[in-house]
Parts: sequence; C-alpha cells; structure tokens
Amino acid sequence: MARLAVWPALTLVGPRTAHRRWLANARMMDTKGASIVALSATARERFLNELDDWTIGPFRSDWTQWAGKGQTPPRGAHWCTWLFLGGRGSGKTRAGAEWVKAQVRTGAARRVALIAPTLHDAREIMIAGPSGLLADEDEPPRFEVSRRRLVWPNGAEAHFFSAEDPWSLRGPQFDAAWADEFAYWAKPKATLDNLMLALRLGERPRLVVTTTPRPLEALRRLREGAGVVITRATTFDNSANLAPGFVADLRARFAGTVDERQEVLGEYIEDQDGPLWSRALIEASRRAPAVEFDRIVVAVDPPVSIGAGAAACGIIAAGGYGAHPARRAVVLADASVQGLGPHAWAERAAGLARALNADAIVAEGNNGGELVRSVLRIAAPDIAIRLVHASRGKYARAEPIASCYARGLVTHAAPFPALEDEMCAFGADGYSKSPDRLDALVWALWDLLIADARPRLRTL
Repeated sequence: MARLAVWPALTLVGPRTAHRRWLANARMMDTKGASIVALSATARERFLNELDDWTIGPFRSDWTQWAGKGQTPPRGAHWCTWLFLGGRGSGKTRAGAEWVKAQVRTGAARRVALIAPTLHDAREIMIAGPSGLLADEDEPPRFEVSRRRLVWPNGAEAHFFSAEDPWSLRGPQFDAAWADEFAYWAKPKATLDNLMLALRLGERPRLVVTTTPRPLEALRRLREGAGVVITRATTFDNSANLAPGFVADLRARFAGTVDERQEVLGEYIEDQDGPLWSRALIEASRRAPAVEFDRIVVAVDPPVSIGAGAAACGIIAAGGYGAHPARRAVVLADASVQGLGPHAWAERAAGLARALNADAIVAEGNNGGELVRSVLRIAAPDIAIRLVHASRGKYARAEPIASCYARGLVTHAAPFPALEDEMCAFGADGYSKSPDRLDALVWALWDLLIADARPRLRTL
C-alpha cells in the first residue's frame, strides 16, 4: 500500500466540515468508477494534488481506495465465504487484515476467529506482521498473547488458532473468521469443518480465506461450495510494494513454468489436482525382470505410537541393479503392519531382510532416533542398520521417486494393493492420512536409486 507523506491533524476545522469535504472527494472517485490504485500515475498525482489538507488524512486511511486487484471484498449480501487466491506477495495478508478491521470498526463482527498454519504464523504474520492487524492502527487492539486473543476498544475480540489442532475450534463460537494460507494447513478438511461449525453467531457469519493455491482436494471443495465468491491477484499486481529484485528473481526463476501459474499468478491449476502416481503408471510398472540384484534393502517408517488407532509401520523391500544413469529398482515386498509395538515391527522387518538376504535395513530416525536403531539392532544383529533423517517434506521427497517411475526405472514384482492405494492418493488430500507404506517405499528407492548415485567415502 502506498504511503502519503502528508498526515495533518483535522482539528483546525470542525469534524463535520472535514467529513463533508472528504465525502465530496470520495464521491468524485466513485463517479470515475475506480479506486486510487486503478488510476494511471499521472491521474493519481493530479487527484491527490486536488485534495486539501483537511481531506487527505481520512483519504489515506480509507483502505477501499488503496486496495489493489482482488483485495476488495465482494459487494452485496449474497456471499458467505470470500476466497482470495493470490501469488506470493500479492497482498493477501493485508486484504484479510483490513477486512477484519472493517468488520470490527463497523460493529459487523464482535467475535472473530483467526486461523493460520501454525500459532507462530498467526502471531507473527496475521497479527504482528507488517500487513497484520496491529499495523497502521491509531488505536490498535490490546494483544493478549497468553490468551491468544486481541481485544479492541469497542469490546470486539479476535481469537487465533493453529490449523495443526482442528479440535481447538470445538466450543468457541464466532460471527466472522479469517483463514490465512488455507492450502498449506496440515489438516485442512478437519480444521475447516470445525471452523464452519463455530461460525454460528450474528445474522450472517462470514469467512474470508486468503491463500496461494495448491492442488488440494479441500481447496477444490471450498471453491465449489455454495455462497463462495473468488477474487484473484498476482504477485505482479503488487509489485510497487515489493523489492525490485524480488520481482525480477521471480520472473527469471519461474517464467513459463507451472510454478509461475501457481506461486506467482495465483492460479488454481486443475490439471495438477491429483496424486503423483496414477493407476496407469503403476500398471505399466508390473513387469518384474529376471535380474540379479547388486543390493537389496528393507526400508522402515516407524510409527510413534501403538494400538488400534496408531499409524502403520511401513516396511518395504526393494532391490537395485544396473549402473547410473540407467540404474533400476524392483519393489519386492510390502510387510507393513499396524498396531504393533517397536520390538514386534522390528522383528517383522528383520525377518523380511533375512528372507531376502538384504544388505541393509534403512529406517527413518526423525521420530525415535537411536531408539529405532536399538530395537532394530536387537532384532537383526547380523544386518547393517542405517538411519536416515528427513530434512524436506513428504511431497518434496516423493517427487524424485515418482519421476523414476515415470522414466520406467521402477517395477513391482507383484501387486501391492495397500501400498498402491496410498501412492494413488498421495498429493490429493493434503496428507490427512499418514502415507506410511509410501514413506517406506520412498526411503527404499531413494537409497537404491538416488543416494546410491552419490560418491561415498570408504571407511577404514
């Protein structure tokens, strides 16, 4: 948002006189059918020069005159949800914050819910960020961090929540809500469902969702919902308020790519709305060759809990053969199990490794670390144990493996229905169900096809 250097006090004339002058200037803008940012640079300068000292102040604080493309709420009473899809830096946060401020200022909302991907995002971006609720306010709300709320002088309140904890929205009730970066919530469906049940105060509760789009089933359903109005903005629409180097880097980095359409232009791309693997791709991989493997590994994705409701322990075996860059792998077995304790699933992995004469057991160590190594060492003292640690998200780790499938470098020795169901669902549902078998598959194939391509030092 542009800043005006002049901000005179309005005390030298009566408030009614100042208000009448402001209304006259606002009506002049209305007759032109455009906000200030829609005018050309020359027309904008001419208009601002026509404002006297007593009207430029309230004009500066009127967000509707400065809002860019896509940042203005829908007009009329027909909508229940405003979905603002924008590229990075397109002004999504400012639009959401200004909408909440307007609702509070006019008395349209008394209890507001603020939902971000994490509590840190809520505090540092939605509330205290440079475009957040505390920015550019003459009478900012009181920020009560311990109670996770803002309190305005008129008594209105805003409570903030994390999309990592959907159930924290059970109990509270609101007449307005602002959901930021919805497409990057950990549990989008569960959080949105609980939020909609909490919007039950007032005559017409409303929700504003601001996000950069991503192929996500929850976002697709939201877009198609009744009473949803969609606006869009690109990163370039807000380039006047961004560093020139940032915009130039975006153009150079993403020009002509799908990432440009999604991350810069804010488009929801239907043809990306789906999993990394398709049934046809997996069916084409069912041709187990008669080869001699130079290495066989059993990969384990350990669960963090046990019992009927616990995640499964992914246990996948695969063998590799050939030389890079045409090295290939065959998925040999899926011995995944659900509900067992550490020693039980460790014995299962060890048994599979012995049956296949595996060279190593590869296990993710992010949850459990040396405990995972210890239980596997007890179960398989005669087999090499190697811990691997995830430094990137599941989707980023899985993409190179999906590429190996697309290039015909991976085959399946037999049908693995449970594993293949996870593969065909992954990427379409925001990871609402933990892909345990798929995680183990990725670790096995990563070890055989990708990590194996890197030079290794021999230890003496």
